[in-house]
Amino acid sequence: MIPSPAISSVSLGPLTVHFYALCILAGIASALWWASKRWVKRGGDADALFDIVFVAVIAGIIGSRIWHVLTSPEPFFGPDGDPIAVLYLWQGGLAIYGGVAGGAVGAYLMARHKQVSFTALADTIAPTLLLAQILGRFGNWFNQELYGPPLDAWWAWDVTCVTNGATIPGCVPGTYHPTFLYEQLWNLGGIFLLLLLSRRFHLAGGRVFWSYVAIYSTGRAWIDAIRSEPVLMVGPLRIHTLVAIVMALVGIGMVVYLTHRRKQRDGEVVAADGSFELPAQTEGNAPDEDEVEKSGTPPSGPTDRAPDA
Repeated sequence: MIPSPAISSVSLGPLTVHFYALCILAGIASALWWASKRWVKRGGDADALFDIVFVAVIAGIIGSRIWHVLTSPEPFFGPDGDPIAVLYLWQGGLAIYGGVAGGAVGAYLMARHKQVSFTALADTIAPTLLLAQILGRFGNWFNQELYGPPLDAWWAWDVTCVTNGATIPGCVPGTYHPTFLYEQLWNLGGIFLLLLLSRRFHLAGGRVFWSYVAIYSTGRAWIDAIRSEPVLMVGPLRIHTLVAIVMALVGIGMVVYLTHRRKQRDGEVVAADGSFELPAQTEGNAPDEDEVEKSGTPPSGPTDRAPDA
């Protein structure tokens, strides 16, 4: 049985350090480290990536909080809600889809400013997002939140509803499905699957990112469907479940579309500067998606450059 932590924060003089925040920061730092290594292999500059990610993280946090508040408004704007609690990020409530959307907008604007390929950037960061999400989910464990229905099994999560000597409001003690752990395991498998697919099929040109969207969303759809925290409903479905289903279909559709477009124009963006793989390359001898095609040029004739760009 999975135990619950006795504390979720520590006080260092006047400063209170919340473990939820530390988990989020650990995820960001780990993802940035891995993304930097992947970016340099594509011919990119690590300092430029740091600047882009810095803005993307801020935009992502804002986007994730906005999405959480919009889809779970009761604690903030309900009869007993506290609007000021919108600012209490350490209490949890950062929605992944809002974070990815907000971060993507921030990254796109900074990529334009730094004159690097947004397409290559998205492909580079995609698997590292899963790593960040794995570490970030430990924050839900510390906060004793995001669990499923009651469960009587050896892997059940024993939720005590007590942390730092205080009872967590609205929490009911019991043993539950550890949905935070289910998502961590799904994301871990997703990392290996995404890297396997990208190497086996030489994915680039945005296909790595959309494969990430499809893989993550497929797991999120069934995991969210069994979560028990109150959320906005759309008919019989939780809104996060509905969004996950839609995004899984969009992700698959985009991979199919981009694969078809690659065949039409004999290439796709593979490097940080937006350069294409050589037109003479075929599916059988295309470079690994982590390799840099510094000499690649757009195909001759009327073509579109990849959407970076």
